[in-house]
Amino acid sequence: MKTNFIFSIYICSLFLFINNSDAFAENETAKPFEKHKNKVSYIIGTNIAKSLENFKEEIELDMLIDGIKDQFNKKTLRVAEEESESVMRKFSAKMNKRQSEKNKLLAKEAMEVGNKFLEENRKKKGVVTTESGLQYLILKQGDGPKPEKTDKVKVHYRGTTIDGVEFDSSYKRGKPALFPVTGVIKGWIEALLLMNVGSKYKLFIPPELAYGSQGAGPRIGPNAVLIFEIELLDIER
Repeated sequence: MKTNFIFSIYICSLFLFINNSDAFAENETAKPFEKHKNKVSYIIGTNIAKSLENFKEEIELDMLIDGIKDQFNKKTLRVAEEESESVMRKFSAKMNKRQSEKNKLLAKEAMEVGNKFLEENRKKKGVVTTESGLQYLILKQGDGPKPEKTDKVKVHYRGTTIDGVEFDSSYKRGKPALFPVTGVIKGWIEALLLMNVGSKYKLFIPPELAYGSQGAGPRIGPNAVLIFEIELLDIER
């Protein structure tokens, strides 16, 4: 949240640098862009709005514009620097607390949905559930050797969430991935050690064998159950 705010301030500064003091005059939406600079300024303005989306309820737009104008025109600021730092520390703490509460709620909901999915999935024909909770379905059984923990493996794979959103795919990149067997999430390690070269498995990985309550980036939320199709192409001893 703090990073987003600093980025927003940086963008605002860039906006003011390339624009003029009339930038915040009443806008006529139907008015065409007369200069390239006007179009650039408008686009930067929309980007500012996007970057502030997460806490727009905390912002008075008129005051935001006044603050930018005063800073741009080098007027005496209505909030002293010392007070400004204190206010923004409190603001950051409030936003972090709000985000934390939101994440907890998302994690709880994801856990409930994921558990239900895995419980129903384990009953499907061909699905094997291991002691750890990993579920897999053999799409193609190879007859090559199995990797060991000290090996590197070459694989093609595709990863999705249980609602079908794809977050990664070596197929789309057009190039297999190469990595150590132990350099991946627990669910992958367990599955790779079961696979023969030439095999293709579909994995259903519970969060404790994936990214847990932390998630991974914007596409993999907390407590997400992940689905992978993995094709083991080769082993490097």
